[in-house]
Amino acid sequence: MSKTVTHRLVEVPGGRIHVAEQGSGPLVLLVHGFPESWYSWRHQLPAIAAAGFRAAAIDVRGYGRSSAPARTEDYRMLAHVADNAAVVRALGERSAVIVGHDWGAPIAANSALLRPDLFRAVGQLSVPYAARGPHRPTDAFAAMGGGEEFYVSYFQRPGRAEAEIEPDVRGWLAGLYTALSAQGQGAFFVPAGGRLRDRFPVGALPSWLTESDLDVYAAEFERTGLTGALNRYRNMDRDWEDLAAWDGVPITQPALFIGGALDASTTWMAGAIKEFPHTMPGISGVHILDGCGHWVQQERPDETSHLLIDWLRRLT
Repeated sequence: MSKTVTHRLVEVPGGRIHVAEQGSGPLVLLVHGFPESWYSWRHQLPAIAAAGFRAAAIDVRGYGRSSAPARTEDYRMLAHVADNAAVVRALGERSAVIVGHDWGAPIAANSALLRPDLFRAVGQLSVPYAARGPHRPTDAFAAMGGGEEFYVSYFQRPGRAEAEIEPDVRGWLAGLYTALSAQGQGAFFVPAGGRLRDRFPVGALPSWLTESDLDVYAAEFERTGLTGALNRYRNMDRDWEDLAAWDGVPITQPALFIGGALDASTTWMAGAIKEFPHTMPGISGVHILDGCGHWVQQERPDETSHLLIDWLRRLT
């Protein structure tokens, strides 16, 4: 088993995806969320590799060293599923277990839904799988907030959130990471005429995030900008239309969910977790970590790795 993370660019339709890889054995594909990179799996890569698996963490399209198409519609869910499938094939594998965090969780779940021939099991961190709803997503989000604007709605217009974030990428990231950590109070609504960062806490970084870790994330986004990352949010209505053919179809592969008890994604979407027996009948574990916020694999790396590895071993 290699002790060193190797990096490569693999060709996918319309571009390239950066892959950080460690170990050998059955492939486990790790998909990050917003606003992160492959680096968010830095603790899991060596742990999964040491357990006898081939761990591969990607930069999602629009992030890091992966391609960043210019068109907003090129970030629809179907494109991310196609990227994941192409990565599996490019790595010489016939199948993989896919695990996603934050936006990576629905990307992973939809990869399993659309390509059960390739993705034999799916793990989700922080954001539980929710079946396609009856209403257009942007309409549902616009109704939230009680006079303030929900962050997903705030992200919709190209250039608007970028104008807030990009003059001080490092400071913005530090604020968001802290806000959604266990000790944060969240940051989900934008006051009228204000910015999302107006709700960020100030002070020291959370204990799980070092200044060096923040440097890695900041350097990537300072180089690429945030448009590619934000374009995922700008395709939610397209996804709703694209996935209509799978409305009501369950994900039947083995599944796992890990969330933080102090994460709004876990509490707001408690109904989705209750629906797992219907939407993900193959699920074998739902783990809610006490005292943990949104960034589970970074806030609680050892516990998250242990849960993942135990599940992975039971799959083989």
